Amino acid sequence: MKLSAESLGYLIHRCTQTKSLTPGLSLHAVALKSGIAADAIVSNHIINLYSKCDRIAFAHNLFDEMPDRNVVSWAALISGYHHVKKPVITLQLLKRMPFAANESILASVISACAGAELLALGRQVHARAVVVGCGDHCYVGNALISLYMKCGHCGNALGVFGGNGFVSNTVTYNILIAGFVENGRAEKGIGLFREMCDGGFVVDHFTYTAVLRACTDVGDINGGLQLHCRTIKLKLDSTTFVGNVIITMYSKFECVEEAEKVFRTIDEKDIISWNTIITVLSQGADCTKGLDVFRELLKEKNVKPDDFSFSSILAACADEASIYHGKQIHAHMMRTRIDHDVGVENALVDMYAKCGCIRYTHKIFNLMKHPNLISWNCIIAAFGNHGLGKHALALFEQMKERHVRPDCLTFTSLLIACNHAGLIDEGMSLFDSMVDVYGISPDLMHLSCLVDMLARAGRLDEAERYMKRFPSGEEDPVVLGSLLSACWLRGQTVTGERLGEQLLKFPSASTSPFVLLSNLYASDKMWSGAAEVRRILKGSGLKKEPGYSLVEVHGRVEKFTVGDLSHSRIKEMKDVLCTIRLKEDELIHL
Repeated sequence: MKLSAESLGYLIHRCTQTKSLTPGLSLHAVALKSGIAADAIVSNHIINLYSKCDRIAFAHNLFDEMPDRNVVSWAALISGYHHVKKPVITLQLLKRMPFAANESILASVISACAGAELLALGRQVHARAVVVGCGDHCYVGNALISLYMKCGHCGNALGVFGGNGFVSNTVTYNILIAGFVENGRAEKGIGLFREMCDGGFVVDHFTYTAVLRACTDVGDINGGLQLHCRTIKLKLDSTTFVGNVIITMYSKFECVEEAEKVFRTIDEKDIISWNTIITVLSQGADCTKGLDVFRELLKEKNVKPDDFSFSSILAACADEASIYHGKQIHAHMMRTRIDHDVGVENALVDMYAKCGCIRYTHKIFNLMKHPNLISWNCIIAAFGNHGLGKHALALFEQMKERHVRPDCLTFTSLLIACNHAGLIDEGMSLFDSMVDVYGISPDLMHLSCLVDMLARAGRLDEAERYMKRFPSGEEDPVVLGSLLSACWLRGQTVTGERLGEQLLKFPSASTSPFVLLSNLYASDKMWSGAAEVRRILKGSGLKKEPGYSLVEVHGRVEKFTVGDLSHSRIKEMKDVLCTIRLKEDELIHL
């Protein structure tokens, strides 16, 4: 049976809608054999098929072979190049086109320019749209608003929006609201949302995602709650697109339970849903919930964990110093994944370092094919925090040999390494090289590390000189506190008293400055001064946070706080301690 041009065109159109390239190729072959391929309608459908299936070269070849091209042919090819994000070619085709450009073609070219943020080219098309009388058309106007918003020109976008003859719709408001949020003007976006509702426009899931982000940015939790209620009424909260944004909003407001409830209501969770809730739960007080959700993800058939999933859960293990779970996740990765993203490898290095396994840390780093700056910073910090300052400095030399340029975090890790290892001269040399060699201005963290390092070594005069070189140093409680602590240790009462009085001028969030100054007075038997500081501390309302220890047993982390006897198995613990004490007494008597 011979197919007509109309029937064949319809079938190719269906293949385009479903992006079914293989059946479409077969239909193209049928068109060639039957001689229908020369028909402009059929050829246009085939160009559209190849364009939508990312075979733009095939589309362009067919376009060049067409004996009679019409405006639809040009529109299909221009739309194809817009689809594959090649705005320059779309503009070249627009200039070559022998027909007057219609609103669909102009919108495609402008959208291509918006995708690549090519403002100058977009302005050229805008001018052409105005000349041909399409500047106020809805499709063209929306594309122009998108262009100007993506290029940060909010005023031009509003100019198109308020132009004479332009009729806005829901898409217009969605582009404007999202654009203002992206450009850091969330309050303006919220105002447009109210204007949109007052104007009777239909609010869809794109609108809600943009406005929810706006409420998150401005810290408006009440507005976010109201929007969440609206999405529940419209049954949008259970959709992946909106649900993910609501989870993110609650996570920013630290409403962990609400975020988890929204996650459970989403019907078809994608990997973004899983990654968002794992990150939220892992950053909370109890990271075991994040681990539980990660186990759920591993059991899912339709969704598999990606690099971000593993990085997030490994970061949670690192924060809790949970080597038990960290090793299990690493073993799972080795069984199921051949290659790892550098971000995942960095997370592994960080996890083993924070769990105290410096050998594993170094081994994983050495196995990395392409370590980046973060990788080097992680391994240098690992050795530095473990008191292996010379190893950290050796790694820094290797880093320079591989032409990896250090940043401010690199020097923070190096200064901490020198501090822990007592490498004073090396630390001072590194601090001075920041500006002299690398052009990096030291910040308060670097200054604090250097001052603390010099003060611990008893070189208080040098520490104070460095502090005075940076005006902000004399106003930073951490820097002053480091010097005050050293004064107490070295018995420098006069200098310590001066620093303590200076430190107490600043509002304090902890009791440390008061305790240090009180101890300094007491060490020199200046009891009245010590009593006065204690009185000020009592009046401030500050209380020392009780110390605690974390013990991991079979993957479960137990927290023991000073003075807290509320543990469910406290009686058993007391009995064991009594037994140990009795055995200790027996050994002493022996």
